[in-house]
Amino acid sequence: MAAGCWAPPHAAITVVVVRVVPWWGVVSSAAAPVLMVSGWTVAAGLQPHSFDPVAQTVSALAAPGAVDRWVMTLAFLVVAACDFVTGLALRPARAPGRLILMTGAVAGLLVAASPEQPGTNFPLPHMIWAAIGCAALVAWPAGAWQRGPSVPWALRPGVSAGAVVVLLALLAWFAAELISGSGQAGLAERVFGAGQSLWPLAVVASCRGAARTAPGPAVCQA
Repeated sequence: MAAGCWAPPHAAITVVVVRVVPWWGVVSSAAAPVLMVSGWTVAAGLQPHSFDPVAQTVSALAAPGAVDRWVMTLAFLVVAACDFVTGLALRPARAPGRLILMTGAVAGLLVAASPEQPGTNFPLPHMIWAAIGCAALVAWPAGAWQRGPSVPWALRPGVSAGAVVVLLALLAWFAAELISGSGQAGLAERVFGAGQSLWPLAVVASCRGAARTAPGPAVCQA
């Protein structure tokens, strides 16, 4: 029996198995949005005054020719690693969703390894991995939902579907800005980036909350 879970001895009990997110999953999910926003904020502050964070994308901060491009590259790598660890830790979620989240994390690593190249309008390796990563980070809630009265709120079908719709709308805004060139691609990308990095944290928080309020007596699986 795991620490923190207790049942009275010599009593007829109903055992409720509660799958919990371990502490390292809490750390990884909380670190991802903080590191993402900090990374692009610090990297943008290192650029000349001509850099426009509303119009220019985050990828430009990691491209050859950017000042201290290693800052944004490192942020990409560490955030992707955090997403991968979160996928491993999200035991209450269904396996397909966790695998999709981890696939998006691997794509994020490959985005960092394939930066934009100055003078190239269509950096194919960067675009391919970025597209795969964005698609995975939008779709993973659809594969993670569960049914049942004790399911954490963020893993319920309706909530998961709503998360997909919101993330898809933000991604569509970013894609439209890239295609139209209307001058807000950087803003759209940052809003989408913040949204997709915050949702795993919300899911982890809901899972931890559900584990704390699960009806006892129970056996907790760490």
